[in-house]
Amino acid sequence: APMELTTVPLLGTPLAITDYQGLLEMLPELTRRNQTAAIDFCNTQIVTMRRIDPAFRAVTAVYDYFIPDGMPLIWCLRAMGATIHDRIYGPSFMRHAFVHEKKLTHYFLGGSELSLLKLREQARVLSGGQFQLVGARDGYQPPSEHQTTLDEINRLSPDVIWIGLGTPKQQQWIHDNKHRIARGVLLAVGFAFDVNAGTKRDAPAWMQKLGLTWIFRISQEPGRLLKRYLKYNTGFVALILIDLARHAFKSLTRSRS
Repeated sequence: APMELTTVPLLGTPLAITDYQGLLEMLPELTRRNQTAAIDFCNTQIVTMRRIDPAFRAVTAVYDYFIPDGMPLIWCLRAMGATIHDRIYGPSFMRHAFVHEKKLTHYFLGGSELSLLKLREQARVLSGGQFQLVGARDGYQPPSEHQTTLDEINRLSPDVIWIGLGTPKQQQWIHDNKHRIARGVLLAVGFAFDVNAGTKRDAPAWMQKLGLTWIFRISQEPGRLLKRYLKYNTGFVALILIDLARHAFKSLTRSRS
C-alpha cells in the first residue's frame, strides 16, 4: 500500500508531517507510481500566497505534497498539536539526499551554468561518487528550448527531478509541465541549488532556528527580496491572527448559546 503522509491544514494549505529521513524514504515509493508526483518545499510566502491569491492557488493545485520548509510554519503546527520537531529545509534536504540516496536516478533543472557545475561536484563529493545524476539543464533557457528539456527528461526518465527556478517561476513550470512528464518526482527546491553550489550564502544556523532566515536573505539581496518578504511575512501573521480571532469568536458564541 502506498505510504500516505499525515497532513495538517494551515491557512488552507495541507502541510505534511514528516522529517528528512521520512521524506527521503518516500521518494522510491513515489517513483513506482505510474504518474508523476510533485512536492513543494513551502514557506510562509507560499502558504500566504495560496490563501490570498486564487491564481497562485490554482497553479499550485497540481502539487501532491506541501512540505513545511519555514520555522514559523513549524511553530504554528506545534501550536495546533502536531508532533513535528523541525522544518524540512530545501537546501538541507538536497544535501541529505546527496549523502544518503544511492538507488535512484536524478536530474537537475535550474540555477546558472556555474552553479550547476559546482552542484554536480558537491553531489559527487558528498555521495562518494554514488549519487546518480543522469542530466542537468540551467534555468536560463529561452522558451524555444523548453520542449527540448521536456523531451530530454522523458528520454532519460529520471526518478527525481530537482527544480530550482525560484518562487513563483518553479510553481508555474511544474503546473505547466507535470502532466507532460511521464514519471518521477518533481521537487521544487528553489534556493537549494545556489546554497549547495556555494554561489549564495545561507543564514547561520542560529538565525535559521529562530526563524530569521528571511532577515538574512533580505540583507543579501535587498533589491529583490525586501518588498516580497515584508509583504508576505506580515500577511502571514495577519491571516493567522484573523483565523485565531475568528476561532475564538466562534467558541465564545457557541459557549453562550
